[in-house]
Amino acid sequence: MTPDRLAIHTFTNKPWSIHECLENYARRGIGGVSIWRETVAGHDLAKVKKHLDDSGLKPVSLVRGGFFTGKDLPTREAAIESNRTAVREAETLGLPMIVLVCGATLGQTPEENLDQIRDGIAALLPQAESAGIKLAIEPLHPMYAGDRSAVASMRDANELVESLNHPLVGVALDVFHVWWESGLEAQIQRCAAADRLFAFHVCEFKPDFDHVLLDRGLPGEGVNASARIARMVQATGFEGLTEVEIFSRKYWSENQHDFLEKIVQSCEAL
Repeated sequence: MTPDRLAIHTFTNKPWSIHECLENYARRGIGGVSIWRETVAGHDLAKVKKHLDDSGLKPVSLVRGGFFTGKDLPTREAAIESNRTAVREAETLGLPMIVLVCGATLGQTPEENLDQIRDGIAALLPQAESAGIKLAIEPLHPMYAGDRSAVASMRDANELVESLNHPLVGVALDVFHVWWESGLEAQIQRCAAADRLFAFHVCEFKPDFDHVLLDRGLPGEGVNASARIARMVQATGFEGLTEVEIFSRKYWSENQHDFLEKIVQSCEAL
């Protein structure tokens, strides 16, 4: 895969500022960018939008919204308001989609969490409709099901999206989170057949990771599932950019230009 078919999440190069990300991705011939809210916190979003427009990078998504669950109504209402702010940020930046990490609250059953997630997304939809912003539900690996997301498989994501049944609600598939799932290809086909496969993210699950969140691998490392799953996604006719989303204290400690080169090289086989 050539660099112009890639989009990179700004958190992948966490040491860089938003403006360094935009400059360096464009200079390397990367096709697009997904912008993390943490990367633009405190920045003038209008200036970021101008830089993004001038860079020639394709705007892909704002990362992230979600975390809809909570044991009391005020907590859940505050989460919805935070997501409304995310919609406004995406609109200002000209980003057509928000990736949702949907949330889970300790002590609640998976069914309670899923009901609250469904209600939260439904409450957000009128504003998303008005702004024309897609909402992409990202299933997370089951190890995060206790406190980060009750949506723990592509099957879960498909069922949730189908229950909401709205053209702006779809799925962001991340190799790190779903590589383990039996019947994955059928679930990908199920999602794509309904025009609900909105995004595809690559990085690798490393069974010997030294941190549950911040030790992800390049394509080809770890369980080496990116190429296998990329073929499944490509077989559906998916036309979006392949997004690189790697959280890694190891790679953040390196020269980020060198890391960017490693990303490009590791994605050549996808």
